[in-house]
Amino acid sequence: MSKVLDELLELLKLEAIEENIFRGQSQDYGLGRVYGGQVIGQALSAARQTVPRERHVHSFHSYFLREGDVNLPIVYTVDCIRDGKSFTTRRVVAIQKGRPIFNLSASFHIQEEGFEHQDDMPACQEPESLISDQALRNKMKDFLPPSVQEVLQAESPIDIRHEEPSNPYVPEKCPPLTKVWFKAAGALPDVSGVHKYLLAFASDMQFLPTALFPHGVRFLQPNLQVASLDHAMWFHRPFRMDEWLLYSIDSPTASGARGLVRGQIFDQRGRLVASTMQEGLIRQR
Repeated sequence: MSKVLDELLELLKLEAIEENIFRGQSQDYGLGRVYGGQVIGQALSAARQTVPRERHVHSFHSYFLREGDVNLPIVYTVDCIRDGKSFTTRRVVAIQKGRPIFNLSASFHIQEEGFEHQDDMPACQEPESLISDQALRNKMKDFLPPSVQEVLQAESPIDIRHEEPSNPYVPEKCPPLTKVWFKAAGALPDVSGVHKYLLAFASDMQFLPTALFPHGVRFLQPNLQVASLDHAMWFHRPFRMDEWLLYSIDSPTASGARGLVRGQIFDQRGRLVASTMQEGLIRQR
């Protein structure tokens, strides 16, 4: 297991400081702010620690309210809204400096059998045949200013591989479609919650920039403000985050300085294991 992945798993455990109140720290990926996927994963962890073990998260809906400070702890308060016969609902608010920076509503469900169908997995090259995102960054580093090198060279707990990688400094217009494989950068314990926290963490990567593709711009350009506004996710089937998963992303629309993206996540057997949607700010200055 990589050092940065081991650190992330520790951060996702959180510190219980009072009943239904938890505290978490942050990893610094060179962004100058807290990465949104980390807050999602920690909020899910906080909610999970107040729910019976036989119930598992099947969906969450969340909003990013303020930029988080990577140097300060984050306090997570959990509101136990409902405990029904089949479903449990929790609301989590992440707080820094006395103000909410993020909120999440999550629903947990008992295991049940029922009807099944799903979309087919799109065709894609096998992940082992693709170059890693980290290797691509290493090739680019000598052509980038030091401030950007720090961001791009930061070690990631997730191994990411694009089917058709693009150069963010040579933007071209193309369809708003992305296919990327990812998995944890090391083996994980057999705890389903950990795999879901990490998938939620990774699902915010490579996501919103897809809405920029038809406009011939990329998120690293200095005249753009790109930020996630919300994030929703549904878990459909069991999976392992230390095995390859295909993230198929498209952007059906952009308007009013906002872009909408949606994603489907498949395992290598072709099973649809999760779905995502996000709206984000894409403001051109």
